[in-house]
Amino acid sequence: MADLRVNIAGVELKNPVITASGTYGFGREYNEFYPISRLGGISCKGTTLNPRFGNPPVRIAETPSGILNSVGLQNPGVESFVKDELPWLSEQGTVVIANIAGSTPDEYCKAVERLADTSVDMVELNISCPNVKEGGASFGTSCASVESITSMVKKVCKQPLIVKLTPNVTDIAEIAAAAEAAGADAVSLINTLTGMRIDINSRRPILHNNVGGMSGPAVFPVAVRMVWQVANRVKIPVIGMGGIAKWQDAVEMMLAGASAIQVGTAMFSDAYAPVKIIDGLNEYLDKNGIESVSEIVGKVQPW
Repeated sequence: MADLRVNIAGVELKNPVITASGTYGFGREYNEFYPISRLGGISCKGTTLNPRFGNPPVRIAETPSGILNSVGLQNPGVESFVKDELPWLSEQGTVVIANIAGSTPDEYCKAVERLADTSVDMVELNISCPNVKEGGASFGTSCASVESITSMVKKVCKQPLIVKLTPNVTDIAEIAAAAEAAGADAVSLINTLTGMRIDINSRRPILHNNVGGMSGPAVFPVAVRMVWQVANRVKIPVIGMGGIAKWQDAVEMMLAGASAIQVGTAMFSDAYAPVKIIDGLNEYLDKNGIESVSEIVGKVQPW
């Protein structure tokens, strides 16, 4: 068997497959299908300082080769995560990544501070959230705001810090460089693309929030392009996601420059998608005589 281990900012994962935040909860339900110890890591449900009830329904809409969601970060809050979920997660034999969101810099910092002395292995910063103090613009849509929020959180974060990038920007490589300059230990991308569906009979948007985040196979080529651009711009590790559904997608994303990958929407149609990807990666490496999965990272050869 090939060596599937990868190292992200000093944290060793047994394989490069991580389940994406928002699609895997805290892992309990999927653990009924297979031991989540098989995973390289789990990025937990997006967690905020205080509990959130999320947006009113309808919160999910189908799209060709994907879905739109406007769940609105429904979660029990960081205190509940630490007390009710983390003790169990820490015993499952996989890397635990806490995904943190907020509406103000203070909320981000306080939530991350609460995790400082816990068993969380890494923190993933969701900067696609609207900054209420700056008129509602996303934290992740300008270099200045990315550098500011990353720098503030880095000062209070004791674990390696991953900054999760939104694709809804003009130049994602510039955004990644801003996160790196502010002290990010790694970046993950892409978060969802903003989309919309309309009911032609009622003439109303299908989602109660009007717009939502689009994910699934349809966004995969966009994700590969952005990961390639970012990997060629920054020196910190890149974690690739966006439409990965099978092992071939994982190989493609790693060739583009991702040191590890995240699987999300695919699990809604196939709960076993992550373990199938792990097995497929191993078979691909063995078939091609590649000893370590890290050998394929960034090995695309542009024309």
